[in-house]
Amino acid sequence: MHRLTSWQLFAICVLTWGTTWYAITFQLGHTAPEVGVALRFALAGVVVLALCALRGIRLRFTLRDHAVLALQGSFMYGVSYICVYHAERYLVSGLVAVGYSASPLVTGLGAHALFGLRVTGRFIVGGLLGLAGVALMFWPEFGKAAGSSDAGLGAQFTFGAVLLSAAGSLSASRNRSRGLPFWPSMGFGMCYGAAVCAFVALLQGQSFAVPAVASWWASLLYLALAGSVLTFACFLTLQERIGPGPTGSIGVMTPLLALVVSMVFEAFQPDALTLTGATLAVTGNVLMLRRA
Repeated sequence: MHRLTSWQLFAICVLTWGTTWYAITFQLGHTAPEVGVALRFALAGVVVLALCALRGIRLRFTLRDHAVLALQGSFMYGVSYICVYHAERYLVSGLVAVGYSASPLVTGLGAHALFGLRVTGRFIVGGLLGLAGVALMFWPEFGKAAGSSDAGLGAQFTFGAVLLSAAGSLSASRNRSRGLPFWPSMGFGMCYGAAVCAFVALLQGQSFAVPAVASWWASLLYLALAGSVLTFACFLTLQERIGPGPTGSIGVMTPLLALVVSMVFEAFQPDALTLTGATLAVTGNVLMLRRA
């Protein structure tokens, strides 16, 4: 991953995560969100740790290290994704993607408050432009959601997912600054996130029986291997390189690809608002990523 340029890492995250919003819909209705997230990150975590073992990477950590990895995993790979899956039960995937466009601002401001990282005026302006642009792209969906009794609940889950994901991102940044190795941290973090989700599912008495549905299995493999192992490796590498705030701008660009997916698979027809919003989102993203 470290051989790739920042823009290549950025592109992989956007291309993959931009399609996972749609892939998640194939999980819903067959298993509870907590069960789906648990299986996804359990598979991803086991794959990462197995690769570490094959490459001879040390997997022994102190109890304190495991505690901070559990904290990172619980937020980044656990409860935040439970909120995402629940949000997509009540809102279209594009609307949930819109909510994630607030990630750059939340993560950047959190890094400033906790770690003292500098937040520039250009970063704030870029974040606001990106947020406004993505909101414009999906403005018609906001109108549909306003007339639904489930819209408020979906919005709450989306808001919770953004905050919890930002907490996980900041925790991962802190763990890297403490010198914890990259791949084992990600693998153990995913396993801890899966364990938290499984615990929540057991408390709710949910079934872990998996369906004999090809689309469910295909989406699980895609979400676990491409949407989790590959993209989180790229995301955390990029975060280490340019900081948690600018890396969070990935959350602005993924709705653009989600829009294209909706056009191809859901017959979505873009209009002037869509094109204007896309232009604003790209402009804001460039402002946030450009170095001073």
